[in-house]
Formats: sequence, structure tokens, C-alpha cells
Amino acid sequence: MIAYIRVLFNCWSVFTGIFFIIPCIDTYRKVDLRVLSFEVPPQEILSKDSVTVAVDAVVYFRISNATISVTNVEDAARSTKLLAQTTLRNILGTKTLAEMLSDREAISHQMQTTLDEATEPWGVKVERVEVKDVRLPVQLQRAMAAEAEAAREARAKFLMNSAIVIITFAKVIVAEGEQKASRALKEAAEVIAQSPSALQLRYLQTLNSISAEKNSTIIFPFPIDLLSAFLQRPIPKT
Repeated sequence: MIAYIRVLFNCWSVFTGIFFIIPCIDTYRKVDLRVLSFEVPPQEILSKDSVTVAVDAVVYFRISNATISVTNVEDAARSTKLLAQTTLRNILGTKTLAEMLSDREAISHQMQTTLDEATEPWGVKVERVEVKDVRLPVQLQRAMAAEAEAAREARAKFLMNSAIVIITFAKVIVAEGEQKASRALKEAAEVIAQSPSALQLRYLQTLNSISAEKNSTIIFPFPIDLLSAFLQRPIPKT
């Protein structure tokens, strides 16, 4: 929307739409009431922890009072842009590099509030401020990349060492289990060796478990020594 400011003998009035002016008597100035935007060029800023960075931003504003924007300031848009540059430097000068990188939303809100309060006497309403980019020096970027790479390597070594410890522990547990199983088998073999009938009983139990399987044909040899006891027995006479 466009507002027209009419000046008549130092009297100011605002009109919208169609209106008439008296030549040589009336003068007018056209004011755009829509939301406008401008980019804050990259600013070289020294952070609180003495790191030089380049920061740029975008500011969205509108003229809230057309009369004040003409009577109280020569160029409201240009003045707002210059003020945004100094405000950006002042606010970021109190922040550390870590805060600049992680708290962009809070910085944008603080800048919007500060600009809005400062431009209110000019009839300007600052709607929004967005911090676009924080550029670091090349040397600092390389140092941060090297630090991140070192951290990744340290984490990889830690994970590898942890995996080695877990695998070693698992091998110890398996070895202990095999040792216990070997002892149990040895004890069972000693018991079976002392009692031949126990071996025969174990064999019969194995046959019973195999015969329980369904839908299968099983062929197995039958040791003759198990039948020797029956063959040596005399056949009863009838």
C-alpha cells in the first residue's frame, strides 16, 4: 500500500488512494507501507574471545507511521540500514565464537528488539532480523578441522580398544566353558570305563532317541560286543 503525505503551510496530512493537490501550493511525498528488506553487508567483527569473523544479516522492516518517517528523519530506510550495521557489530562484539555459531536465533531476536526500539521514533517497525552466515578465517577453519579429525580418530581408537577388550573377555569365557566341558567329559569317561554296562546303557539310550525321529530311515551298525553276553548264555532246553 502507498501513502501520500500532503504538505500545506507546514501542515502534514496522510492520504491513501486517489486525491488532488493544488499546483504550486501543495507538495507530496510517496511512502511505501509494505514490508521491505535489505541486506547488511559482511561486517568484520572481533568476538569476545578475540576471533575475527565476518557476519552478514538480512533485516525486514516496514513504515508504521508515514508522517513521522518523513518529518523525523531524512531517509528512514537508509538510516535503518546504517543503524543495523552498527547494531550487528555491537551485539556480536559481546559474544564468543561458540555463541555466534550456536545461538543465531537468540542473536537475531536481540538485534531485532534493539533495532525496533531505536527506529520507533522514525516511524519504522523492524519485523524480523536473520543472521545469514558467520565466516571464519581460513587458518581457524583448518585448525577446527584438524581438531575434529583428531577427536574422530581418538573416538575410533577408543571404540576399537573397547571391542578388543570385549572380544578377549568373550574368548576367556569360551575357554573356561570348554575347560569345564572337557572336565565333565573326562569324568564321564572315567565313570563309563569303570562300568561297561554303563556304556551299553548309554548306547541304548542313543538308539532310543534316534528311533523317536519321524519320517526318516536310519541305518546304524550294532556292535557285536553288546551281543556277546547274549551269545555266551546257554540256550535253555525245551
